[in-house]
Amino acid sequence: MVGAGFAGVGCVRRLERRLGPNEADLTLVTPFSYQLYLPLLPQVASGVLTPQSIALSLRRSRKYRTRIIPGGAIGVDLKAKVCVIRTITDEIVNEPYDYIVLAPGSVTRTFDIPGLTDHAFGMKTLAEAAYIRDHVISQLDLADASQDPAERASRLQFVVVGGGYAGTETAACLQRLTHSAVRRYPRLDPRLIKWHLIDIAPKLMPELGDKLGRSAQEVLRRRGIEISLGVSIEKAGPEEVTFTDGRVVPTRTLIWTAGVVASPLIATLGAETVRGRLAVNAEMNLPGHDGVFALGDAAAVPDTAKGQEGAVCPPTAQHAMRQGRKVADNVIATLRGAPMEPYVHKDLGLVVDLGGKDAVSKPLGVELHGLPAQVVARGYHWSALRTNVAKTRVLTNWVLNAVAGDDFVRTGFQARKPAKLKDFEYTDSYLTPEQVREQVQRTSSGTP
Repeated sequence: MVGAGFAGVGCVRRLERRLGPNEADLTLVTPFSYQLYLPLLPQVASGVLTPQSIALSLRRSRKYRTRIIPGGAIGVDLKAKVCVIRTITDEIVNEPYDYIVLAPGSVTRTFDIPGLTDHAFGMKTLAEAAYIRDHVISQLDLADASQDPAERASRLQFVVVGGGYAGTETAACLQRLTHSAVRRYPRLDPRLIKWHLIDIAPKLMPELGDKLGRSAQEVLRRRGIEISLGVSIEKAGPEEVTFTDGRVVPTRTLIWTAGVVASPLIATLGAETVRGRLAVNAEMNLPGHDGVFALGDAAAVPDTAKGQEGAVCPPTAQHAMRQGRKVADNVIATLRGAPMEPYVHKDLGLVVDLGGKDAVSKPLGVELHGLPAQVVARGYHWSALRTNVAKTRVLTNWVLNAVAGDDFVRTGFQARKPAKLKDFEYTDSYLTPEQVREQVQRTSSGTP
């Protein structure tokens, strides 16, 4: 098993429960021994939740019998049935397999925009969310200390790119953080704090529909967030960002959440892809390669529920969790000589938490906004957490934050470490298909 996201963990847990100890040896390749509950990252960035509350330990269960290899898969040789792994000690090892389940997830989608990866922050990892919180509070401290009006104004402007769920929730939650924190800075003019949310698309979160989409925009604009649609970034610098409509915004904070692409691991297979995602059948098996399964963000799983030719499941946690269970069943069926079953699932709905009492939700097609939508949104996330420990921590954090508010403390733990997009996702670590074959052949022949 490659990957410990929603898809990977859902699959390996089901395999543990349904396979006998003598039926198979299970191995999980992941650089971190926890599952990250990604939808709640904006609440970590804004300080509503602590980082530990959404990092679900993989070693906590007493029944856990899967061997964890701490590292990342950087290549797969389908012909030799070998997964090439770079361990956290920077060693490259070959791991043979009989069956492999690929759930490496996705990385932030970037474009060839000058300065983007050098100056933008991402929102895909726990470290990034924690760092962004420190950074945003630091901008308030530095603006308060500055005697230069221009510097002060630039430090109090924030730009978020991406009008999907991640970008909208990030902008909403962090705007609430700065709005509450600025009251503790008597020297700062609250009117100087400006948040920009931009997206090249003509609508914000189009999946919500026109009515709920407008409702979300009204909430954000009422809070003072400037929304610009049909606009993206032309170039980024350390102290300013240029929009494609010609505007130049002085800022020290650019947060990039403009979509994701499949993990670079998929390109090492040399197999057919659909928009970068591995092309699999409805059983999530790679055609022509028995024992190779792929799911989640990295796989173009046919969306049979839509009944449209070529439709694939969107890269959401909701699909990933259910695909993980179905792949586990299909692996077990293959081991026992039984027929595999296709993945069929209809969306349960959409939830968008805008912080405080603000939210928009569409459970089972019913449109909600305000407090009822917030109850649904947080109820869904709470129920989706895998362990009771995580549920207790998250619920406690929510209650404590609602009652006591934020202390606006920055830890400073990462203040001297790089923290931009290029530093967190390690996209240059993967091998080419040719390098994978060379690595496997060199090892099998005993050549160092």
